[in-house]
Amino acid sequence: MGSRSQILIAAAIALVGVGAAATWGWRPFVRRRQRDPNEVERLRRLHVNRRGRITAAEIVDLFGPDARSVTAQSRRPLMVIYKYQVAGVTYEVPQDVSAPPAALSASRSLASPTAAVKYNPKAPTNSIIAGEAWNSMKPPNDGQRNSP
Repeated sequence: MGSRSQILIAAAIALVGVGAAATWGWRPFVRRRQRDPNEVERLRRLHVNRRGRITAAEIVDLFGPDARSVTAQSRRPLMVIYKYQVAGVTYEVPQDVSAPPAALSASRSLASPTAAVKYNPKAPTNSIIAGEAWNSMKPPNDGQRNSP
């Protein structure tokens, strides 16, 4: 084997090594960090709360965990289904209100079938009826009135 072939083999090995090192070094930058789905949903609610516009909504349905079953496998999220209209288009959207604590307590006994909804004007299907910093679901008044 001549010196020319040895140089070509050494160059090929070096090139493969450099390519492998570059691939391994760029791997953390290329691969996206996977986020927790609950954290993604919380960030979505906060974004809609900051940027959203408010309109009227009608609460269509409320369903959630069965009070008789308390096992961990039978736990389901508390869901509110509501509909609202933006620019003549009616949207019907479900939202899990188990995470925001204020929404959870209010949604268990809703006072009225109407509420306000915040929606993203650029994507009207992206909306919230309750979040960490905002809640439009009102609990019942329990007959108590504030006197002046």
